[in-house]
Amino acid sequence: MKILTAAEMREVDRLTIERGISGLILMENAGNRVVDFLRETFAPLEQQRVVVICGKGNNGGDGFVVARQLFTRKLCRQFTVVELFDPETLSGDAAANRRMLDVCGCPVVRELPDQANLATLVIDAVLGTGLTGPAKGPSLDAIRLINDRFPLAKKIAVDIPSGLPSDEQTGSIGEFVRADYTVTFTAAKRSQCLSPLNIHMGRLIVVPIGSPAELYETNPNYKLNLTTPADIRHIFAKRPCDSNKGMYGHVLVVGGSFGKSGAPAMAGLGSYRSGAGLVTVAAPKSALPMIAAVRPELMTEPLGETESGRLRLADADQILDLLNKMTVLALGPGLGTEEETMRLVKRLYAEAEVPAVVDADALNALAGDLPATTKTRILTPHPGEMGRLIGKSAKEVQADRLGLAQQLASRSGAAIVLKGDRTIIAFPDGETWVNPTGSPAMATGGTGDILTGMTAGLIAQHPPARHPAERDPEAWKRAVIAAVWLHGRCGELAGEHWGEEATLATDLLDFLPEAMNEVRPSL
Repeated sequence: MKILTAAEMREVDRLTIERGISGLILMENAGNRVVDFLRETFAPLEQQRVVVICGKGNNGGDGFVVARQLFTRKLCRQFTVVELFDPETLSGDAAANRRMLDVCGCPVVRELPDQANLATLVIDAVLGTGLTGPAKGPSLDAIRLINDRFPLAKKIAVDIPSGLPSDEQTGSIGEFVRADYTVTFTAAKRSQCLSPLNIHMGRLIVVPIGSPAELYETNPNYKLNLTTPADIRHIFAKRPCDSNKGMYGHVLVVGGSFGKSGAPAMAGLGSYRSGAGLVTVAAPKSALPMIAAVRPELMTEPLGETESGRLRLADADQILDLLNKMTVLALGPGLGTEEETMRLVKRLYAEAEVPAVVDADALNALAGDLPATTKTRILTPHPGEMGRLIGKSAKEVQADRLGLAQQLASRSGAAIVLKGDRTIIAFPDGETWVNPTGSPAMATGGTGDILTGMTAGLIAQHPPARHPAERDPEAWKRAVIAAVWLHGRCGELAGEHWGEEATLATDLLDFLPEAMNEVRPSL
């Protein structure tokens, strides 16, 4: 699903109108989609007490359509329409829809009557996506009224909660409607998808209103996307009956050290649970008994070790030879930061021909010295690791997650999975995805290792094309996007089951079958 800026959305509307669908029709469709949502979500709607509060611009015009539909179709017994501005000050399509209310006999008031305080639904159509700067005047008064006068009502924002910007936060945003639901049109907007403003949208519903898909959804100029199950569904098509383990790839996990045997084991288990045919964990030989004890399915490869129990540079040739038989490399879980181990990471990053998922201490080895590459590389930093990669603080990273991830992907040639609330997935060609799943329950040691394994496991099943004639040469990208979505969804499900405090990293894998079934195509 595309994510558009306010300027991009205006351009889509302009081109739609230019093609022959008038602004009045777009507004009519928008209002009708809001009414459809109300009927589906709050049935029986006739028993609800509805207040529609309308501003001056197109957002107010959408609200006038909602009011007219509720009135003329007799969809609810009790509803009140409040306008904030004199109708004579309105213009364009908003003015036309305000006149239609008079024609059909729908009453409109300027002041909220006392009985309206008992409303069960409040429709916020005060300010739309064109707002710049904090709300003020009658619009600000209306925002305060919506927030303060209806403590028990569900608040439904039309397009965007009034007072919030459409694009990312760049300064003070002032007061805004605290919405329970936001029904937005055509495409999601940046602030609705990116942390930290996304939490103020309530549940986001994106509905079409008539713009042709080629203007936005399939437009190659718009590269920012919000992951939905539909985007990754084909990854989980039913396997053929004659399947065998060799068809689904072989993951090599390189990691582990003295005291850190659990990390590569969790990565290996994540690869298996995600569907990889085979998984081998290559680790210092002293750590292998603990790794093998985690699951008997995990194959192991003993490597030499330094005196402190870390991997040696001398074993690089052995690992590279192993990779000739592998589909994907997962590099980093539990490595430690010994100098010799860091040099091993740099060599594997530069020379491994298979795709590599790089995490944890492998990222620290590349910090400040990340070479550009044309090979398939997926880096999965948290904000602190990202900061070390680019020479910034974690706070600076959090202030511009999207921009910095895109910049690093472009500069390095690697895909960047910047973890955190609304994980960013940026590919070198500019294609970028925002992941909507996740939970505070995932704030526990090991969840990053699980993601590394899941990502490697899915890439093993959908590796980069080796020949131009292969049908889907970029299937590995969808594998990365799917791994992040599933990982976050497993965190949500595990948090619901165990609670946010009690969830462990390996608990996520118990919910992977349920998460996969949510996106699996219907048979």
